[in-house]
Amino acid sequence: MVQELSLQTKPLDVPSAIIQRRSIKSFKPDPISPELLKQLVELTVAAPSSYNIQDWRIILVQDEEQKAALSAAAWNQKQIVEAPVTFVFAADATAGEQDLTPIYEQGLATGAWTEGTVNYFKTAIPQHQAGLGDKRREYAIKDAVIAATHLVLAAESLGLSTCFMNGWIEEKVKEVIGAADNPDIAIALLVPVGYAAESRRDPGRLPFAYNVFVDKVGNPYKG
Repeated sequence: MVQELSLQTKPLDVPSAIIQRRSIKSFKPDPISPELLKQLVELTVAAPSSYNIQDWRIILVQDEEQKAALSAAAWNQKQIVEAPVTFVFAADATAGEQDLTPIYEQGLATGAWTEGTVNYFKTAIPQHQAGLGDKRREYAIKDAVIAATHLVLAAESLGLSTCFMNGWIEEKVKEVIGAADNPDIAIALLVPVGYAAESRRDPGRLPFAYNVFVDKVGNPYKG
């Protein structure tokens, strides 16, 4: 069961968190309290995933030696060392082929699923996984990225800052998190989390007509 959140501070509403959030690359050394970190994890794993298989594998890197090793695997970017914790979002391409009994049982216990739903999933999920073929990795990464988006907005709403990181060497990151020997684990994103040591700067966005369209590419949305 998902535990009820007991927020320690009045959070920003979702639109405000979206508008306010910026990528922060310098962090204060201030630690994140265990209670606040737990809230972040709860809000992160509340993200949706295909068939609710929850195929992300999230590693919280907090140990100083682990942080240094992870930074080295990410071209020595300092935000990993500075931030009190970095969430490593990995994805298991074979999650849908593993024993999903705990997921089925939880869906039944919450009342969200019926026995009929579970029986359907027991057939549909293997068929879906088989149909994906080489795209299993891609789909698992998409689920992990959705969860990472939940994290950064939750963090912003609770007074923390984040930075999506896509600059790292996958093989080295997998070594750091202990997954070097598992070819089915992919790295989706690294997300340092902490208290900002720099101001938020908004570089702006292009007018809608540049990249938002109606029905077909080339028919700009004018708002």
